[in-house]
Amino acid sequence: NSLTRRKDVFVPQHGKRVTWYCCGPTVYDASHMGHARSYISFDILRRVLRDYFGYDVLYCMNITDVDDKIIKRARQNYLFERYREKQPQAAQVLQDVHAALKPFSAKLRETTDPDRRQMLERTQRAVELAAEPLQRAVQSGLPAEAANGCAEVLLEEAKDLLSDWLDGSLGSEVTDNSIFSKLPKFWEEEFHRDMEALNVLPPDVLTRVSEYVPEIVNFVQKIVDNGYGYASNGSVYFDTVKFASSDRHSYGKLVPEAVGDQKALQEGEGDLSISADRLSEKRSPNDFALWKASKPGEPSWPCPWGKGRPGWHIECSAMASALLGASMDIHGGGFDLRFPHHDNELAQSEAYFENDCWVRYFLHTGHLTIAGCKMSKSLKNFITIKDALKKHSARQLRLAFLMHSWKDTLDYSSNTMESALQYEKFLNEFFLNVKDVLRAPVDITGRFEKWADEESELNRSFQDKKAAVHEALCDNVDTRTVLEEMRALVSQCNLYMAARKAARRRPNRALLESIALYLTHMLKIFGAIEDESTLGFPVRGPGTSLDLEATVLPYLQVLSEFREGVRRIAREQKVPEVLQLSDALRDDILPELGVRLEDHEGLPTVVKLGDREALLREREEKRRAEEEKRRKKEEAARKKQEQEAAKLAKMKIPPSEMFLSESDKYSKFDENGLPTHDTEGKELSKGQAKKLKKLFEAQEKLHKEYLQMVQNGSFQ
Repeated sequence: NSLTRRKDVFVPQHGKRVTWYCCGPTVYDASHMGHARSYISFDILRRVLRDYFGYDVLYCMNITDVDDKIIKRARQNYLFERYREKQPQAAQVLQDVHAALKPFSAKLRETTDPDRRQMLERTQRAVELAAEPLQRAVQSGLPAEAANGCAEVLLEEAKDLLSDWLDGSLGSEVTDNSIFSKLPKFWEEEFHRDMEALNVLPPDVLTRVSEYVPEIVNFVQKIVDNGYGYASNGSVYFDTVKFASSDRHSYGKLVPEAVGDQKALQEGEGDLSISADRLSEKRSPNDFALWKASKPGEPSWPCPWGKGRPGWHIECSAMASALLGASMDIHGGGFDLRFPHHDNELAQSEAYFENDCWVRYFLHTGHLTIAGCKMSKSLKNFITIKDALKKHSARQLRLAFLMHSWKDTLDYSSNTMESALQYEKFLNEFFLNVKDVLRAPVDITGRFEKWADEESELNRSFQDKKAAVHEALCDNVDTRTVLEEMRALVSQCNLYMAARKAARRRPNRALLESIALYLTHMLKIFGAIEDESTLGFPVRGPGTSLDLEATVLPYLQVLSEFREGVRRIAREQKVPEVLQLSDALRDDILPELGVRLEDHEGLPTVVKLGDREALLREREEKRRAEEEKRRKKEEAARKKQEQEAAKLAKMKIPPSEMFLSESDKYSKFDENGLPTHDTEGKELSKGQAKKLKKLFEAQEKLHKEYLQMVQNGSFQ
């Protein structure tokens, strides 16, 4: 609980009914992995509360479709498209880009944040590089077609820079309110598609700021009536000093140490609301906008203070309170929303209701980093959900999240995803093996077999693991520990099945089925398996909801049994060509269809249906491993051959000749060819002579062996 910064016992206000409000996205761009971090994590928590602990959860979420970022982006998009439609001449484009670079360069010089500065420098350099070919084309008077091609490239590269420049000079002329609703509507639809693709449950209630403006106006008015808000120049601000000095209230409950952080407060107010005249309207620098007077080029609604629009923080307070009343059980959001957004929400809501318990449990999901680096839309360092789903499945992403605590920082990296892929493969192999056991034909009574010590021991472990899983879920929904307990249980099952296979005995069907069904049930609760799957990960037909496993496995089983019969006859009749064909069916043909056959000596072939791409990767890895093994074997044989050739060459040298070629070391030799003097004419020491004598005797022995081999006809 972020409010207490500790683990608290979860006791809802109304028995098993839970009211929950979650901050939704500000829809002005594509949803990214930072969104996924929050919404998958809250989806897991929601499912666990609902489907494991049996709570009746009312889950509400908002869509922020009125916001400074949306207004600015919508205006910029509109002005840029209007600029393109006018089809400006190449020279005009070049002139306008140079004009836009001036304020951009000034902004760059004023930027102190190193990450943001680096991003702006990259943008500036890319635009300057794209401008060079157009500059040359205009100066050299190239044909219009060539110059226009260069202009198109520059327009694409300089889109953000030009849009900002156009907005600065023409933004106030944009008055059509539909321009400000078109952009968020598009990105909201994309957000819902992304959530569906991630298997995130839709909220029970969804609110949009644009649909709650009358409620927001009434909410602001009551805060003013209660003495905690004041109008100033058409805007309305929250009086933080008055609120904090009240005996009943305290400001900055979540992050008291951040109160007064002007940078964070200004980010919370929005880019269009931090001008000098706006800041001068406040009684205190810590005060924040409840209602903003609309300037030219901004959407507006009528209200008692003149035409304006809602502040950011008030939106959630008004919408959540309209649905959940004066006190909710859970409020959730990303870690970076704690201050000022959630602290301001708490303050204005408790000012409205004159209470101090608007939220009982505040939950914040941890940050998401990209390979150890901070992720940020403003820094253009983000991965969209759609791009992430091109690399990994929704299940794999969810398993990665489940393997980490929902409240801690999660690093989205190749290592993180590799761990998730390995975990998925580990579980899938277990499910496929259990399915194979269950497919073995037995009569009804044969399904129930007497338990030996091994079954009793496995069942005891099963019960222990279930208890450990329950304890972990009670402990702040610790999915990381849950997955480790599930891994340990599967490992014990694998050892049990391997022991049974080694003893040529069937494993106990009923016990393995119970364990596999329990694991499937837990993965369903976590949203990692779709509801309709009975056991394990479902295998779907491409682009359909068809249960491929139930449909094709009976036919594959017949094919496998036929293949086994053919292989048996081919071995008995010694027909290697048929064995090669059956191997090709297993290794080359069926993996292309997503089918794996596993041959086991003395046991029936196991048929497994899997992901085609994964099977092809496995096949490629196996081939690479075999190729590496063959290469190493050949290398070892070559080295052995070289060593034998070198040894033979050495054996051929008579001992009397072995030192004669070393004239760089010795100058005189005795009658046997042993060195007596070094190159300077000095007689060798007794120690040196003794050492050389030993080498001479060893060579003498080797040469005799060689002569013996020649005599015996070992060499031609």
